[in-house]
Amino acid sequence: MPEEFEGDLAGAVFWGADLSGARFRDVNLTGARISHAWLVDVDIDALVDRVVINGVDVTAYVNERDPWYPLRAMLRPSTPEDMRATWAALEAELAKTITRAQALPESTLHESVNDEWTFVQTLRHLVFAMDKWFTAPILGEPFHPMGLPNTGSLDFPWPGLDLALTPSVSQALAVRADRAARFRDYLASVSPADFTQSIDVLENGMNPLQECIYTVLEEQFWHNRYAARDLTQLEAAT
Repeated sequence: MPEEFEGDLAGAVFWGADLSGARFRDVNLTGARISHAWLVDVDIDALVDRVVINGVDVTAYVNERDPWYPLRAMLRPSTPEDMRATWAALEAELAKTITRAQALPESTLHESVNDEWTFVQTLRHLVFAMDKWFTAPILGEPFHPMGLPNTGSLDFPWPGLDLALTPSVSQALAVRADRAARFRDYLASVSPADFTQSIDVLENGMNPLQECIYTVLEEQFWHNRYAARDLTQLEAAT
């Protein structure tokens, strides 16, 4: 039976392991070494920073052809100034996706592509992610009822959520915009001295404030990409 591994596996050794069909998500493979292996039909979507395959450094080749690389490389900023720049860049990119979405009929934005979240559900998840990692633990404010957790977290007793809600596109956009503005305002005053502050995040325990900020940035990056990907199919079918 396939197993699911979470947590700290740093330094682990996989010897003679069959990883065919395995899925690695939200993993840190810094310093990983793979040898005597078969890489056949492998799809990797990651930040590439010095990757050597069969003695060939493919870093520049990959990054020069990755349209998402400039933004991808900004996702773990080390200063408040860079955090603000990253958020501005993420918001600009999401604005393009929203403009595309608003050109489609309302009903289309409630349609799923390949069983993935609809555009509205994606917006709801961005609200939830912001509330989980920022609004609730850092600002001390409640979760918005509209928030939609990821599938693996649906059974957690999230306070105030109403999974039965069916918000319109405009309603979902308005709540997400409110959360984005709060986050932008917070970044305007955050200082490096705050980064190590320990934050209690529901379901995930204690985390440095800096990691909470990183998670918000990463959530927006990835889910914007998923939404843009699915909009391409919805546009073609309209």
